[in-house]
Amino acid sequence: MIAPSPAPPPLSIVVPTYNERDRLRDLVSAVFAAYRAGSIDGELIIVDDNSPDGTGAVADELATQHRIRVIHRAGKLGLGTAVIEGFMVSEAPVVGVIDADMSHPPALLPRLLTVMQESHADVVVGSRYVPGGGTRGWPLTRLILSRLACAMAAGLTPVRDATSGFFLIRRDLARGVRISAGGFKICLELLVRGRPASVVEVPYVFEGRTAGDSKMNLKEAAGYLVQLRALRRFTRAQPPLAQAYRCVPAEDVRSVRL
Repeated sequence: MIAPSPAPPPLSIVVPTYNERDRLRDLVSAVFAAYRAGSIDGELIIVDDNSPDGTGAVADELATQHRIRVIHRAGKLGLGTAVIEGFMVSEAPVVGVIDADMSHPPALLPRLLTVMQESHADVVVGSRYVPGGGTRGWPLTRLILSRLACAMAAGLTPVRDATSGFFLIRRDLARGVRISAGGFKICLELLVRGRPASVVEVPYVFEGRTAGDSKMNLKEAAGYLVQLRALRRFTRAQPPLAQAYRCVPAEDVRSVRL
């Protein structure tokens, strides 16, 4: 007798990895603890870009212990494409992204999903830049650059933390997007090209990296400028939406009709 296939998970979280062996076990433990606390039969999808430090092997081991899928890619192909590849293999109605280095709080995942379900939002963004959000462990120069990057995206989206790497999105919306940026700002890419009808920002405190290497560099910064130009060109070529979407902080969800 063939055992029935497990039911699709309600939530799949994608973790793009490159040389993240030092923190991956901690992240997996924290994510599944959050799933249990929220009574979520959730899934984790680890997309590894052939990490030379053995991250892929650690991911394979963890997949024998938890509801995890591992995608091994041939090389360092970019965070944005890793996220989309993870979304494509998911069967969950809601997909999301979290960093492997524990800079995003896994314990917040049930809250993000609850906000999405109660507000019927297309996207829920973990935000550093709404009341209650913030950063910890960042030098002033890094904080200024992050704020500047968000300010530069202001004409493309009302989301105050458009460069966030911690968010949930409806899978059908995400799968309909063809991204052009392989770099960091996949949230911004999806917000602009996905043309969501409603977005909610949930505050969280970003923790500066304590292990591994930061992936921010001049090449990524230059790529962001190219991405902004491409997204502005895309926006100008689109017909206007029937109703411009509004982004509201999570505390206002119940008082704002989306």
